Amino acid sequence: MNNEAWGAVIVAAGKGARMGTVQSKQYLPLCGKPILVHTLEKFEHIEEVAEVVLVVGEQDVELCSSYVAEYKLAKVKAVVAGGAERQDSVYRGLQALDTRWVMIHDGVRPLVSREAVTRCCQAAYKHGAAVLAVPVKDTIKQVNDHGVITGTPDRQSLWSIQTPQAFKRAQIAEALERAAADGFLGTDDAMAMERIGIQVAIAQGEYTNIKITTPEDLPMAELWLSGQR
Repeated sequence: MNNEAWGAVIVAAGKGARMGTVQSKQYLPLCGKPILVHTLEKFEHIEEVAEVVLVVGEQDVELCSSYVAEYKLAKVKAVVAGGAERQDSVYRGLQALDTRWVMIHDGVRPLVSREAVTRCCQAAYKHGAAVLAVPVKDTIKQVNDHGVITGTPDRQSLWSIQTPQAFKRAQIAEALERAAADGFLGTDDAMAMERIGIQVAIAQGEYTNIKITTPEDLPMAELWLSGQR
């Protein structure tokens, strides 16, 4: 990466209803540690990351502060309560950082590699903003409300978006402020940038960088995580 220091906002304020567990998915055990801790440790060990802000549900701030102490996560400078929507949570995290550049990452993507993070940051330096992504493998169909296929997009142009997503902190903060003012809710952070005319580049991700969402994801994550050690 460049010589400039990076900040990271790790977003883990969601409930994760699709996991079907009482406990929020980011706190489920994975190879002996909570999923979220694995994610935080990845950024703890990336030299260019100077500071990390963890954004969680208000009721989980104390629990996650105890994780920071227990697992000696020295780069976590703050654990803050999230907002009503994901982009509100991201914005709160941005306010607690001091770095010029920021990565925003899902707390339930513990398998991201240093190499992928480096590619994302390098693309952001070159283009101003970047996201990790992988080409779509399957054929994608557009379907109407009646379950009837209405189109087949060209797979060559389709990418599955991942995190981290890397931006200049001031620009993504402004984009989120404007989104909030306009009542716009995006499904990822890059959408807020796109809608104000800022181009976002793709950096090559990895298919192993899964977002742990459903019970089927856990054994696969355990297998891949074991292989990274």
